[in-house]
Amino acid sequence: MNFKLVCKLTGKTLLVEAVSMVLPLAVAVGYGDAPSPFLLAILITAGLGLLLSSFHSDTRFHAKEGFFATGVIWLVVAACGALPFYFCGYFESYVDCFFEAVSGFTTTGSSILKAVEPLPKSILFWRSFTHWLGGMGILVLTIALLPSLGERTLHVMRAESPGPIISKLVPRASTSSKILYGIYTGMTLVMIGCLLLTGMPLFDSVVNTMATAGTGGFAVLNRSIGGYHNVAAEIVIGVFMLLFSVNFSLYFLVLSGKWRRALQSDELRFFGGVVLLSVILISFNISGMYGSLFDSVRHAFFQVSSIISTTGFATVDFDQWPELSRTILVILMFCGACAGSTGGGMKCSRMLLFLRCLRREVRQILHPHSVNVVKLDGHVVEEKVLHTVLVFLSAYVLCVAAATLVVSLDDYSFGTTFTAVVTAMGNVGPGLEQVGPMGNFSIFSPLSKLVLSLCMILGRLEIFPILVLFSSSAWKKM
Repeated sequence: MNFKLVCKLTGKTLLVEAVSMVLPLAVAVGYGDAPSPFLLAILITAGLGLLLSSFHSDTRFHAKEGFFATGVIWLVVAACGALPFYFCGYFESYVDCFFEAVSGFTTTGSSILKAVEPLPKSILFWRSFTHWLGGMGILVLTIALLPSLGERTLHVMRAESPGPIISKLVPRASTSSKILYGIYTGMTLVMIGCLLLTGMPLFDSVVNTMATAGTGGFAVLNRSIGGYHNVAAEIVIGVFMLLFSVNFSLYFLVLSGKWRRALQSDELRFFGGVVLLSVILISFNISGMYGSLFDSVRHAFFQVSSIISTTGFATVDFDQWPELSRTILVILMFCGACAGSTGGGMKCSRMLLFLRCLRREVRQILHPHSVNVVKLDGHVVEEKVLHTVLVFLSAYVLCVAAATLVVSLDDYSFGTTFTAVVTAMGNVGPGLEQVGPMGNFSIFSPLSKLVLSLCMILGRLEIFPILVLFSSSAWKKM
């Protein structure tokens, strides 16, 4: 293991994080908030970043270092990102601050806060900004800003990027990162403009857009998006939650004039079909709860978009919906968004490949001598990729089961405990019952909060980079 190079990359990333804190510091000055939480956090983060960046290392950087560095960096970035929360005095303990920071950077949106409206504007901005930073990937941003790190960082991109099949948009990893963040930033600016047109205030438009872009879901009102009573804003946010759930490589294809190829994506079609079917089923199931069919469809569309995109915003308390609707939403928590998007969950591509593997096995039983292959977008998927998908799904379920056992020590109901773990692993935000859209995670013990924080990081990095940290062979020097 090339520890010096891992330290150097960690330091560079912390410097990017320290620079990122300048923006909420400016918000604090502009709104008359105390700037000290961010000044102290910047000094500590930048100091640690400079120290780690000073390590001199060679260029031996392989897949092992990529996964190891990604796991370490996300833990360290969350730990430093918690400092503004800790110094602001609105959180009871550092564990709560760490939970909130992890929830922000992993774009989960679960919170230990019982009320968010009393928080200073700068802290609210930082909460949402962590979503935006973590949505496309902290390391993707670092590579884009610091191309001098070299092409060896492709291993880091592979470890951080979600989905079973990872590829660069263009030959150079740094250029790919810039393209991704260019598309990401452009969509963010367009959404801010759309929300302003609905009459939403500027500050709220910016922070809600950052939370939507990162599919995070930290709200600035206690009743989330429903607190605005703005139907136009709900529709805008609902549509953009789906747009940010689509693989960003498809947007690159569209910009390159290959829009027909983008529309032929199997995963995109599967994603659209799941959204449409879920909206139809839930709309009919909740039709008796609202005054008109339009309201039923509107709320169903928003919550389906929110859950499958793993954003976690709410317009109503969907925990009060009938059991069928609640069950559909829990299934969507597992499914998640498209690979290569800012959304979480298992990813639609994996679910689609799993279903096609299942279909192949049935065909193999019926026709033992036939040759059956699994295809995605018209291309044969390698058996190695299919094996990795099945291993990932198994590991995902095992992690959910193990975490549920630990969190159950707090002795809350199964619905609360299980959905808290599922929503953490899926980076969704709200669960059901006590951790529903109108609840929070403050009820849990420090141990459970740390376990749920680990689940959020496991879900965001798709398990393996964190598992590498627990492997003894990863800690051996080369």
